[in-house]
Amino acid sequence: MSKLLIVGTVAFDAIETPFGKTDKILGGAATYIGLSASHFNVDSAVVSVVGDDFPQKYLDLLTSNNVNIDGIEIVKGGKTFFWSGKYHNDLNTRDTLDTQLNVLADFKPVVPEAYKDSEFVMLGNLHPLVQLSVLEQVEDPKLVVLDTMNFWMDNALEDLMKVIAKVDVITINDEEARQLSGEHSLVKAARKIEKMGPKFVVIKKGEHGALLFHKGQIFFAPALPLEEVFDPTGAGDTFAGGFIGYLARTGDISFENMKSAIIYGSNLASFCVEKFGTERMEVLSEQEMNERLYEFKTLTQFETQLD
Repeated sequence: MSKLLIVGTVAFDAIETPFGKTDKILGGAATYIGLSASHFNVDSAVVSVVGDDFPQKYLDLLTSNNVNIDGIEIVKGGKTFFWSGKYHNDLNTRDTLDTQLNVLADFKPVVPEAYKDSEFVMLGNLHPLVQLSVLEQVEDPKLVVLDTMNFWMDNALEDLMKVIAKVDVITINDEEARQLSGEHSLVKAARKIEKMGPKFVVIKKGEHGALLFHKGQIFFAPALPLEEVFDPTGAGDTFAGGFIGYLARTGDISFENMKSAIIYGSNLASFCVEKFGTERMEVLSEQEMNERLYEFKTLTQFETQLD
């Protein structure tokens, strides 16, 4: 069984969408990635930090899904990272209402000894120096996937470029790809980002699917058209968890297998948006996953006669 190391936030979110609002609920990139990857029978562990205000039931949720939490530091007297946001009617744009770094401000990640030899590493969205620190603690991983965002491009670009140079795969959205590359065309953007270090570039386009680039090859995976999208929070992290979880289970990091990983990631993300926060992912069954995978297949399958 492959080992998967996940670094990222384990946090509180407060979310408002056109369909309702929540008080503080479970959130964080590492939480979504861990719950998503847990569907692939891999030995995964989360490296993160929380305050002693973080409920034990949330930690129990991770362990009940076979996610090791030895790398989650609990700071006595500390407060857990908190984010609050409000989505606009189209659910593609949102306003951040509040961000409280709390214990995350002084976070120095410590990778558990048992996971320093992890073959697969998922660097969830965090300060690039934290991501670099994790890379320095692991021993020759088979695949490193990086997720980042425009905030770090604006505020820590030099450090971010150091991380990008060391990873195999980068996952960012279309707006971030354009900002990082300075190119409007996503094809040109991906080509330029590949030259920064990653062998594979994944560009997420939300409800319009995802693109995979590698050495001039391109694969496009659609997002499944859904009757209802309730809350997009965590969808990108859920996608990343499904993507690396599938790769860790199969052990195959070829371009062809990454096509399948993109579909598995998209499949899981399509469930995440159906409820607030992690609510839908907490009860997702393998049967539901498989039925929706079939929908993905029928959505894109066609036959044609080429001379």
